[in-house]
Parts: sequence; C-alpha cells; structure tokens
Amino acid sequence: MTLTARKKIGNKIKEIRIKKGLSREELAFRAGVSGSYIGMIERAEYDFKISKLINIAKRLDVSISELVS
Repeated sequence: MTLTARKKIGNKIKEIRIKKGLSREELAFRAGVSGSYIGMIERAEYDFKISKLINIAKRLDVSISELVS
C-alpha cells in the first residue's frame, strides 16, 4: 500500500474516531490492539493488514468502503 493511501485511510479513521467521541485508547480496546498501534495507523507510520482495517471499521461501526473512499 502506498504512503498516500495509508495517509488517507489514517486520516479517515482519526476523523471518524473523533466524530464518535472515542479516544485512541478506547478504539484500541474495542479493536483488541494497542493505542500506539492506532496512533501509528492514523499517522501512516505502519503498513497495516487488511484484517486489522476491517476490525477497526467494525469497531467504528462504518463500512470498510467508508474508510478507503
């Protein structure tokens, strides 16, 4: 995945997370990952697996297509 794509997805995750009033830690807890992992995704520092992205989308109660559009 390109850096540009990771940045767009990370920004979208952060935008939705904030809109829903969730901290990084709360989203991380719900998704079964660490807060630092969510932070790395939001900052596009980590080339994440699609399975993790699907799990995060579920925990944000959005479709995967919403994160990647």
